[in-house]
Amino acid sequence: MGKTGGRADFEWVYTDQPHTARRKEILAKYPEIKTLMGPDPQLKWVVSGLVLTQLVACYLVHDLPWKWVFFWAYGFGGCINHSLTLAIHDISHNVAFGNKLAKWNRWFAMWANLPIGLPYSASFKKYHIDHHRYLGGDQLDVDIPTEWEGWFFCTPARKVLWLFLQPFFYALRPLVVNPKPVGPMEIQNTVVQVLADAVIFYFWGLKPIVYLIAGSILCLGIHPFSGHFIAEHYMFLKGHETYSYYGPLNCLTFNVGYHMEHHDFPSIPGSKLPQVKKIAAEYYDSLPQHTSWFQVLWDFVFDENIGPYARVKREYKLNKLE
Repeated sequence: MGKTGGRADFEWVYTDQPHTARRKEILAKYPEIKTLMGPDPQLKWVVSGLVLTQLVACYLVHDLPWKWVFFWAYGFGGCINHSLTLAIHDISHNVAFGNKLAKWNRWFAMWANLPIGLPYSASFKKYHIDHHRYLGGDQLDVDIPTEWEGWFFCTPARKVLWLFLQPFFYALRPLVVNPKPVGPMEIQNTVVQVLADAVIFYFWGLKPIVYLIAGSILCLGIHPFSGHFIAEHYMFLKGHETYSYYGPLNCLTFNVGYHMEHHDFPSIPGSKLPQVKKIAAEYYDSLPQHTSWFQVLWDFVFDENIGPYARVKREYKLNKLE
């Protein structure tokens, strides 16, 4: 039942995350990168187009046979919903309307959340900030799998199951690892989402709701887009905890593949991260990078040294939390 090979624990380190020091060094050498910080004026239009596309799709699927509802959920709607989760990821850094209009960003994230079918954006914001501030932090960064996940999902078959169940682990892990009190934004997010789902159900019945939620779950699980979950921070090479991917799927995922650049400069919108890489090329070109998210998934499943345990972890002292 336990491990028969490969990693038996996380990679514990006793150094600070590398992004803080590199950010300071790059800004000292290339201060013009500061001009890339701030809102992306195009983001709200792209996101709104995706949301409205899903609204039209809800109408189109409401009379389809169930098999086609699931087919289009995985092949089309789920792809859009996965992209919207990554738009929410960008919006969580206030790049839709800027830091001075923080509440507008929160409300706009709820708009982007509507096709996903389940309330998500408000709680994601709260935990994602910790992911950046305490990258790899034990009991702080809920992006890190639990000890049980690392121990149990250790064979190819179990890792495939883990990938399939990944949306559920991402939703439930924070409640186990680092539960936070429910705030007004989570309540608003839930109310808005329930009302939107109720309106869709009233006009078009159950199939559009299943189309939205099933697409979200399926395409956040085993899907080429989902390779980014593994590619971003799983340790494929010892000593490297963040990786970028510069392939074509960035066009559909708000440049989430530029993940090294994103952690170095989280206030820069995804649309401008390629400019960061171009300006500071000598800092990124020599770092390990992925060329295929599908290859990432394949290696994760079949390489015994890569699995939920293949993550860098570190302790953060209490005075860092004050």
